[in-house]
Amino acid sequence: MSMESIYDVKDGSLYNTYTHAEGPKGKLPFSEEFLRESPSGHLFGMTLNAGMGWNPQRLNDDDVLILSTQGGIRGEDGSTIAVGLHTGHFELGLQMRAAAEELAQHGALPYAAYVTDPCDGRSQGTTGMFDSLPYRNDAAIVLRRLARSLPTRKAVMGIATCDKGLPAMMMALASMHDFPTVLVPGGATLQPVKGEDAGTVQTIGVRFASDEISFDEAAEVGCRACASAGGGCQFFGTAGTSQVIAEALGLAITHSALAPSGQPIWEDIARQSARAVMELKEKGITTSHIITDKAIENAMVLHAAFGGSTNLLLHLPAIAFAANCKVPTVNDWAAINKKVPRLVSVMPIGPVNYPTVSVFLAGGVPEVMLRLRELGLLHEDVMTVTGDTLGANLDWWEKSERRKKCRERLEALDGVNPDDVIMNPATAKERGLTSTVTFPVGNIAPEGSVVKSTAIDPTVIDKDGVFRHTGKAKVFTSEKSAIKAIKDRKIQSGDIMIVMGGGPKGTGMEETYQLTSALKKLPFGKHVSLITDARFSGVSTGACFGHVGPEALAGGPLGKLRDGDLIEIIVDGNQFEGSINFIGTEENQLSYDEAAEVLKQREIHLGLQPNPDLPDDTRLWAELQSISGGIWRGCVYDVDKIIEVIEAGKKVLADKKGLGF
Repeated sequence: MSMESIYDVKDGSLYNTYTHAEGPKGKLPFSEEFLRESPSGHLFGMTLNAGMGWNPQRLNDDDVLILSTQGGIRGEDGSTIAVGLHTGHFELGLQMRAAAEELAQHGALPYAAYVTDPCDGRSQGTTGMFDSLPYRNDAAIVLRRLARSLPTRKAVMGIATCDKGLPAMMMALASMHDFPTVLVPGGATLQPVKGEDAGTVQTIGVRFASDEISFDEAAEVGCRACASAGGGCQFFGTAGTSQVIAEALGLAITHSALAPSGQPIWEDIARQSARAVMELKEKGITTSHIITDKAIENAMVLHAAFGGSTNLLLHLPAIAFAANCKVPTVNDWAAINKKVPRLVSVMPIGPVNYPTVSVFLAGGVPEVMLRLRELGLLHEDVMTVTGDTLGANLDWWEKSERRKKCRERLEALDGVNPDDVIMNPATAKERGLTSTVTFPVGNIAPEGSVVKSTAIDPTVIDKDGVFRHTGKAKVFTSEKSAIKAIKDRKIQSGDIMIVMGGGPKGTGMEETYQLTSALKKLPFGKHVSLITDARFSGVSTGACFGHVGPEALAGGPLGKLRDGDLIEIIVDGNQFEGSINFIGTEENQLSYDEAAEVLKQREIHLGLQPNPDLPDDTRLWAELQSISGGIWRGCVYDVDKIIEVIEAGKKVLADKKGLGF
């Protein structure tokens, strides 16, 4: 490489540059009063808009901001110029364009701004995962700052798809209490005609290492798993669950979650949402009218009915906090999951692994809500972004042409009965669908933990519906060492893996899908349990207990366990209750209280420390969210509490200085 090769100019016209241009023709639509009294920023904003080519005569139209997590670069013909970090944000520009065109037709001046997002799948097993959950708070802050940077905005639309960008967008919109807002879910990618979904394909490494698949098979299925260029993964993980939550909150229009990305019905959702936000503006309906305590509870009910990702236990409380609503506690989640039946058959927990697009065609969120309204489990009087109540929306949906056509399409295209995908409560019970998550507590997890109990292999559950596992602990202080032990075949049937140091202070609360997926693919994996203070992917399955609180590096008892400790796990699938406890050793078994006292006296594990590659940005996030209530309050920033702690710390430091320390 040389200066000559860098500046190798073959087209001499490159240097025919200009220093002046005519500028836009016409005049800005000022009034004398506006010119005299408006802030200079309002005036200059019009100049900027004219410079970007907007018709000067329409510069008094209402400003509507479209925020997006778009990533990558698509050519006008749809070709790929630069890939995004994931398919989920790659096609969002199409929805943004459709929304902007619709807004303009309805007398608005559309603006567009972007805060793109990372991919948890891409960063699995890497230091990139240390930025995943902290990114959510950062993105929400930037999205809010962008919105406030357009002081003339009359409404805001958000378009997002995946694991962190969509929760961040919902947090941002939820905080815009006095403005009309609408969320457009970015949809789902298609399932390959022949091949694996994007969750299963992430296990090709461990399956190849275990001689389960050939090299050529791994290469082929890896190539085709994302069968279309856009949309969140085909399984019902965090991306799909977040889309359902957006609609369940009333923040997204009826039947918008999980649509097939890139297809006409998906693009039209953006146009419909643009019309909706304009209607909200005209009616004076704002976000605070929509996201209420009742709306939060509806979202929790839909989470249970769909069997959603455990990551929403972090995200929905954060959305509630941003909306100034009651933040749900672990007890609230447990109560909801005890009374709400699971009604949806979708991968990864089935019983039949239908992809998320099939759920959309079967009727999606409003179809599930029709079943739930029969049980009296919904607040139908809540306002939604359609400008009407949830009850009115469901009345429309039940008789709509859209419902009829979509359900007919699923049957005609794939031969799938929509009622096999979204079931009524009686059918769901008959086919063995149970509540998805349980929240075990115990002397290892005094603040609680979570397990997707539905995803525990039924063959290891006792006849009375209770999963019981007592075994010796194999302790790991990093995910890296744990996955190495699996690949090196050092994990055996009956082991209980303890992976500590994966909470906010250790790794930014990394997602450990490579561990859970590896265990799932091992022939004896169903006989191995995993307990960690990290979190799991929405596609994770098995006897895997995450979100253990307090985290090990915050002094939690998890960080005091040792190899050979005897661990007792009980998950009651009938009562949706559970416990995880240290009970001594094989030679000296203890009561729960006696064992808790032993843990209390122990020092933390010698090998336990924050990952040395943990970024300073994430270290700061970990401390701020810890002050604000930690993982069970959604890893939020409670500014008042943070300031209180800072002021107290400043006083202590001043007192020490005054005393000569």
